Amino acid sequence: MDRARPEDWYRLQTKADGVTLIDEPFIQPFYRCNMWHIRGRDRDLLVDSGMGVVSLRDWVPLVTERALTAVASHTHFDHIGCHHEFEDRCVHHAEADLLANPTREATLADPYVTDDIFDLLPPAPYQSATYQVKSAPATRLLADGDVVDLGDRTFEVIHTPGHSPGGIALWEAATATLFSGDIVYDGPLIEDTYHSDAADYYRSMVRLYDLPVRVVHGGHFPSYDGARHKAIIRAWLDNHETHQ
Repeated sequence: MDRARPEDWYRLQTKADGVTLIDEPFIQPFYRCNMWHIRGRDRDLLVDSGMGVVSLRDWVPLVTERALTAVASHTHFDHIGCHHEFEDRCVHHAEADLLANPTREATLADPYVTDDIFDLLPPAPYQSATYQVKSAPATRLLADGDVVDLGDRTFEVIHTPGHSPGGIALWEAATATLFSGDIVYDGPLIEDTYHSDAADYYRSMVRLYDLPVRVVHGGHFPSYDGARHKAIIRAWLDNHETHQ
């Protein structure tokens, strides 16, 4: 398989409300993480950081323009690969050890990271067999109800266990925007990882259903509106009533 050039690895799409989607177009959609850059007055916010196979700081100038807080929605390989590149790193306390001590198994790189997840391989010397997320110990541990403050914008931490123990979503009430991580998005949801929990997943979905969202920016696949948000969760809940 051919390799991509580093300058082509990332793709940026400008959204409303000072939000930019950063993704890795040569990773197949199911495995392709959405990284969300949010502009604030005093500092910027980055929700998730991709696989880490190409440096974000070297090839996406947007993430170095201002002081930046990098938040991990959870600690699977496709979401924390470049967290080590940032000085201000946040994660829910339930997954702090995974961010500091990532292994192939704990981050799900094993079994998912193979050449088959790419349409073009990352630049040399990348090898799927030796891919490893780098340690990025958190500088701040998050809990439900905490606030990430950018000066003129605030994001409430919503603990959303189920997909993983320390999964979080970020809620900006002022714009009715939810950054949902991997607990809910408009695509196949993953409920069977080694640390998933069915009862927690159900409770998290019930909680998110009632949020008065205008737009949801998920961990994978395209963003969607409030009506679609309720439809996705309602269908999921109806199919999982035994877990309530």
